[in-house]
Amino acid sequence: MKKIVLLAALAIFGVTSVNAQKNSKKAAASKVETPKVDGAGMVFENETIDYGTLPKNAEGTREFVLTNNGNKPLIIESTQGSCGCTVPTKPEKPIQPGEKGIIKVHYATEREGQFTKTVTVKSNAVGQETKILTIKGTILPATPAPATETKS
Repeated sequence: MKKIVLLAALAIFGVTSVNAQKNSKKAAASKVETPKVDGAGMVFENETIDYGTLPKNAEGTREFVLTNNGNKPLIIESTQGSCGCTVPTKPEKPIQPGEKGIIKVHYATEREGQFTKTVTVKSNAVGQETKILTIKGTILPATPAPATETKS
């Protein structure tokens, strides 16, 4: 009987210990904070946007979300696409410390095939005055409309 009680106690202790370690790892992973910068800072949620596979003429606008991790306002001075088919739009107002901003990018989806384009962001961010963002994906060829029969 003592062996059964001891075995049950060890099993409960082992399961509890394993779950506690998993929970502490999850908590540590979720507490990863963006380092603070003295001056204006710029941290993007994603530096690459994958459009995936889209039909021709699909909606081509996506958003890069950034946070000012500094202690001074972040000013996006300019955004420039790598070609005329990639048109970025920058925030007009300064992004205050701790606030988020959005850079919208429109890709011309009337062009078929794979694409990889860049957007160059120029700002007053300390240590990264110029940042390169990437968009990529594939635009499928247009499917022809089904032929309709006419009766005479």
